[in-house]
Amino acid sequence: MTDVSVIGCGHMGSALIRGLDRTGTHRVVACDLDTSALEAVEPYCAETTTDIASAADADVVFVAVKPKVIAAVLADLDLPADATLVTIAAGVPRSFVESHTDATVVRIMPNLAAELGEMAAAVSWDDVDDDVRDILDDLGEFVEIEEGEMDVATALNGSGPAFVYYLIGAMRKAAVAEGLDPDAATTLAAQTFKGAAETVVQSDEDTDALIDAVATEGGTTIEGMEVLWDSDVESVLAETLGAAAERSRELAGGFDDE
Repeated sequence: MTDVSVIGCGHMGSALIRGLDRTGTHRVVACDLDTSALEAVEPYCAETTTDIASAADADVVFVAVKPKVIAAVLADLDLPADATLVTIAAGVPRSFVESHTDATVVRIMPNLAAELGEMAAAVSWDDVDDDVRDILDDLGEFVEIEEGEMDVATALNGSGPAFVYYLIGAMRKAAVAEGLDPDAATTLAAQTFKGAAETVVQSDEDTDALIDAVATEGGTTIEGMEVLWDSDVESVLAETLGAAAERSRELAGGFDDE
């Protein structure tokens, strides 16, 4: 059983904690100065604490705090060289974290689906860390990327769930406007995204081929696809992703000066 500490029990930190609790293979200590945040995750932890020193005694320490406070957290976090520190803060380069700790530093960008074991994560490390790899496997799927690609990963899988929620909501609203019951529309829209996503993950075909499999000539799907193909939705999505990636780069720039 791996001893894991999670420092910062906001949305992402609490999702990690709940996800790790589901596996039953990790002993988790949660640390936050906000006692209400600790109360929310207490059922899923072996221990909760407001003392960062108590959270330092773990094989793997996740730092899931906002970029603006990471320097203060690292200043109080004394880890030995044989520990692993996993940073989640958007835009914070590994070099900055490494200058504040003796521990091995791994940078990841996960998302909130970690709570359900369906996380998509990007990881950047010098060498594979077996403990971190096992944790990420337990929480969902992950890909290894170069750190220079982390800004776009932050936009794609880090911010991406919000973009998908928006699209699900838009399809739901359109179905309700066509007369479908709101609850039924929610279920059908969400499950359609879930099923389509799983098809992409498991299929050897690209998305264009999968579209062709659904959009038979003269059918209903092709009529809808013609609207999408004639629209600027692709450029809007590119702009959406680009804006999020650019913000990650801006955050990183603030740490390059330190």
